[in-house]
Amino acid sequence: MNRPAILALEDGSVFHGTAIGADGQTSGEVVFNTAMTGYQEILTDPSYARQIVTLTYPHIGNTGVNAEDVESGAIAAAGLVIRDLPLLASSFRSEQSLSDYLKGQNVLGIADIDTRRLTRLLRDKGAQNGAILAGVEAEGDDAVERALAAARAFPGLKGMDLAKVVSCQSPHDWNEGEWALGQGYADAGAAERPYHVVAYDFGAKRNILRMLASRGCRLTVVPAQTPADEVLAMAPDGIFLSNGPGDPEPCDYAIKAIEAFLETEIPLFGICLGHQLLALASGAATVKMGHGHHGANHPVQDLDSGKVMITSQNHGFAADEMSLPATLRATHRSLFDGTLQGIERTDRPAFSFQGHPEASPGPRDMSPLFDRFVTMMKERR
Repeated sequence: MNRPAILALEDGSVFHGTAIGADGQTSGEVVFNTAMTGYQEILTDPSYARQIVTLTYPHIGNTGVNAEDVESGAIAAAGLVIRDLPLLASSFRSEQSLSDYLKGQNVLGIADIDTRRLTRLLRDKGAQNGAILAGVEAEGDDAVERALAAARAFPGLKGMDLAKVVSCQSPHDWNEGEWALGQGYADAGAAERPYHVVAYDFGAKRNILRMLASRGCRLTVVPAQTPADEVLAMAPDGIFLSNGPGDPEPCDYAIKAIEAFLETEIPLFGICLGHQLLALASGAATVKMGHGHHGANHPVQDLDSGKVMITSQNHGFAADEMSLPATLRATHRSLFDGTLQGIERTDRPAFSFQGHPEASPGPRDMSPLFDRFVTMMKERR
């Protein structure tokens, strides 16, 4: 636990700390997440690809890690930044320490730095390109210069198409339902599932698929670049557009497919990147945010009912409300900064939400969105 580590930002800021993961060098966009729990789900969320995640809660690793609490097959984040790594992990579900988990997947982490100072920098200046050097890479008189050079060499997420990078390679069925203490994940394949949903994997979190499966959806997961005609040939009752990393604008393959789906009456539901892609396919624009939204405590207002819900968020791009065409209406708005959080088509059975309504762990305030999608498929039948 005495291996050195350096975090450098493109603005010249440098933090010296302790390496808690693998040795080596990594770079990416440095963001901060305000969630107090769920570090394992955060690390394995594909939406964090090419991002170095700073967790603002000071003690991370208290409960260890286990094989169940993952949102994908591997850690997706480019690196982890924390204040303190406890020496003892206390949980009856713990199977491994956070440090060993990071090392086992060759992911870099840095601890023992002032994450309050770092968060203030990111809040005031916006998300920064950065780099972590750990272990022997962080040694030597030129280590700081090398870290700064690596941070400034990262091209940034604007214009970066990552959905096709993190997506699955071939179509497959999904049969896992929601988790219950002492029972694990339900076998949704054993239950009646009357609705066939084709789910685009732009970096889909597993719990999103689980919540759809638990609501009677028979899921076929397809790669991000699957053409529309192949999906339509599957005769789906609904089409789901998943979350994912990177800039939505370069995903022309997805935008083209969604445009084709909007020519039909098939219900369409998008989350996160899927929300932004629905906006683009409908003629709206997207923008790169300053520091984005990352956390499990973000208030969002339903514009129809006025109700305020606490939501889980993870995005650095947003649909531009000022660019919405007549065929789109705003349904939800962030109470943090007023950015658009939800849209629906006025002429088609299609809607989307910017946050992560499955929120495992975290708030479940937005989970009725899944029920709405199922209701739309039922009504179309």
